[in-house]
Amino acid sequence: MKSRMKNPAYVLPEGLEGIQTMFKGIYSGGAPQEVLELSALRASQINGCGACVYSHVRNLRKAGESEDRIGNVAAWEEAPFYSDAERAALALAEAMTRLGDRSGDAVPDELWDRVATHFDERQLSAVILNIALTNLFNRLNATIKEPAGQNWG
Repeated sequence: MKSRMKNPAYVLPEGLEGIQTMFKGIYSGGAPQEVLELSALRASQINGCGACVYSHVRNLRKAGESEDRIGNVAAWEEAPFYSDAERAALALAEAMTRLGDRSGDAVPDELWDRVATHFDERQLSAVILNIALTNLFNRLNATIKEPAGQNWG
């Protein structure tokens, strides 16, 4: 499989600069890296973005995560491998990614309160921005049909 075009973020360097700035902000927020990667993996699974699923699985393996934790993200609610904080971030990733699936409150107060008990405002900001940025990449990659395992750039 070949992508339709080069990733738009690389075609428009100013866009890439903005994305890189967002990543700097995300990584400065103090959220645990595994929380960022697990929640990004879940959003990418929901959106069917093979390129991003591949990338997040690779990042989690490089970080030394177990195959049980990586392989069960899609069924995190039934799997015993995740902390309460990770479960809250995974639930938030699902809610933020499936905005159109809910009538009314896309991120219910109960979920917000649960997430907010595990992360301070900076960490929570990092988690939210990371999930949002993942959704951006998922939509870019789906549009251009970016295949998994490609070298970007």
